Amino acid sequence: MQDKPEVGFALSAKKGLSLLGETPLVAETPEELLDDETTPVARFFVRNNGLLPRPADDPEAWTFTVDGEVEHPLRLTLAELKSLFPHKTFRMVLECGGNGRSFFEPKAEGNAWTNGGAGCAEWTGVSLGDVLRAAGLKDTALFTGHFGADPDKNGSREQQAMSRGMPIAKALEEHTLLVWAMNGEPLPFIHGGPLRLVVPGWPGSLSQKWLTRIWIRDREHDGPGMTGLSYRLPVHPLAPGADGRGVETRILESMPVRSIVTAPADGARYREGTRSIEVRGAAWAGDDTVARVDVTIDGGATWIEAAMTPPRNRYDWVRWHVSLPLAGDGAYEIFARATDSQGRAQPFRAANWNPNGYGCNVMHRVAITVGPEA
Repeated sequence: MQDKPEVGFALSAKKGLSLLGETPLVAETPEELLDDETTPVARFFVRNNGLLPRPADDPEAWTFTVDGEVEHPLRLTLAELKSLFPHKTFRMVLECGGNGRSFFEPKAEGNAWTNGGAGCAEWTGVSLGDVLRAAGLKDTALFTGHFGADPDKNGSREQQAMSRGMPIAKALEEHTLLVWAMNGEPLPFIHGGPLRLVVPGWPGSLSQKWLTRIWIRDREHDGPGMTGLSYRLPVHPLAPGADGRGVETRILESMPVRSIVTAPADGARYREGTRSIEVRGAAWAGDDTVARVDVTIDGGATWIEAAMTPPRNRYDWVRWHVSLPLAGDGAYEIFARATDSQGRAQPFRAANWNPNGYGCNVMHRVAITVGPEA
């Protein structure tokens, strides 16, 4: 890591993250480090699609535009954005579209995320919808296109590293924010500061970092990350290992329900004679809500429902906890299963295989041992 100046600079304030890629920079958070109600910046995952841009000399002078299918194109500095629109703060999950990818069999293309491509921070900014209404959306406004200052992974500033978009209805949601602060502090550069989008519940690739432009379009956006198999799922199930060529696909929108065990950590050992342990974690469900979380230590023969703490606002994760009885000393496997408000539950084994490995939400497994070391 010392031989990579960009990696060392970007991760210098991070603690305990696992590096998945250097160019572009990608690092995930081990599940046991996601044990806080609000994820600290130092433990928040990093996902870049290109190289890092040059930091802003004056963050308040950072400029972005809204143009396209609007009556009044806008060009605003960050200072103007703060002064013109109501400020809002929500605690919301941000999650990579490939979170869980490493659990697919056979292996899919892309960074080998486990469950650590997610975090839940307090985001402060203004609703994108307020800004779009000020620009005056035309009847032809159907979709957004997002642009950032980061060069692509080859260093080209002529090509976008990532340029995704969303239907206008999602853009107008109150919780879709133009963000300048994270956990009450100025938005860190590595997380897109001084200005980024946060589009909760949908893949994090929509939440453009170092935001410079929002293009309102009269059709589905076709920038990098919107075509081919990129951030798309097959409409009909594929055989595991199929290349996906020529199949009908749909854009990955709301992320699937997921739960993680944040304590105990995988590999934890308890003293001889321990007959119950406390287990806790987090769960979230894209655009939907978490209806329940259940935990098993006998492979699913029996389940114990966990108690859940109500979320602070929509798109916040649910913190859950449960006391698990243990029959005796020995080795146990803990599985946590979340079910969303539509009745969809996490599977034991990865389903919906796709070549780029999106949307894998298998149950999180944690192994523990009770008794003395062998």
